Amino acid sequence: MKLLLAGCTGFIGKELIKELKEKGHSIVLLARDPEKYKDLENEKLILKQWDGKSLGDWVSEIENVDGIVNLTGEPIAGKRWTNRQKKVLLSSRLDSTNALIQAINKAKKKPKVLINASAVGYYGNVENDLVNEGYKKGSGFLADICEEWENAAKPAQKENVRVVFLRTGIVLEKGGGALEKITPPFMMFAGGPLGSGKQWFPWIHRDDVIGIILYALENESVSGIINTVAPECVTMKDFCNELGKVIKRPSWAPVPGIALKVLLGEMADMLLGGQHAIPEKLTKSGYDFKYKKVGAALKNIYE
Repeated sequence: MKLLLAGCTGFIGKELIKELKEKGHSIVLLARDPEKYKDLENEKLILKQWDGKSLGDWVSEIENVDGIVNLTGEPIAGKRWTNRQKKVLLSSRLDSTNALIQAINKAKKKPKVLINASAVGYYGNVENDLVNEGYKKGSGFLADICEEWENAAKPAQKENVRVVFLRTGIVLEKGGGALEKITPPFMMFAGGPLGSGKQWFPWIHRDDVIGIILYALENESVSGIINTVAPECVTMKDFCNELGKVIKRPSWAPVPGIALKVLLGEMADMLLGGQHAIPEKLTKSGYDFKYKKVGAALKNIYE
């Protein structure tokens, strides 16, 4: 396949590029600063500059690609959620997605599939229910941003493009993501759950995120909302206990919720809440998870 990738130069995207190249796919990579990735360019990878919001000469590539993967967006947990940062978080997702939709609308030959990122934060904080893909939207900033992001990509469906929305959980791997923030206190023997520890922690190994993207690209039966989470959902307390076992550190110093709220403001709600999200559609469609248990995932990462 020939694929156009947007927002694929970060924690997930770089590994996705490697996997796609190994499988023989051709890539058009949209990047704000293509010079940073010149070492990747070859006959299988074409670099195109874009600013994440405007149409440019990259638009002509839409005619030649089989699919688009859109992972664009300012990192959710990168900075405190001030009003200004909230606007950045939202616009970085909507502007890029709108540009891709405009390019699809203009194209005479449409891509077959658009895979668009989202998050399980769409469901908000759900204490008890099992949360499948049909569960209602929750409340809060993260739920609202996910809804708007998904709505921005939906017009592609009117162009007979198969659209897959990846409502992704907490992605685990070294070199970024949640573990980069959670692990350091453990290494200093001061690790423990955030808040009560009873909140759900819907996790997924990065290898499975990439595997699911490939699976969605290759299987026409996969469409619509996909909960991109592991089959085993654990509580924050259980996750921290497993992490402590694997890295041989105690999990005994919980961080009080009030302290998180003072430190992080509204962003703390994302850490103090959660949902027991289940990958119902992936399981029914036959996707074979590489890491179903959090202990096995953490052992792969740290041992």
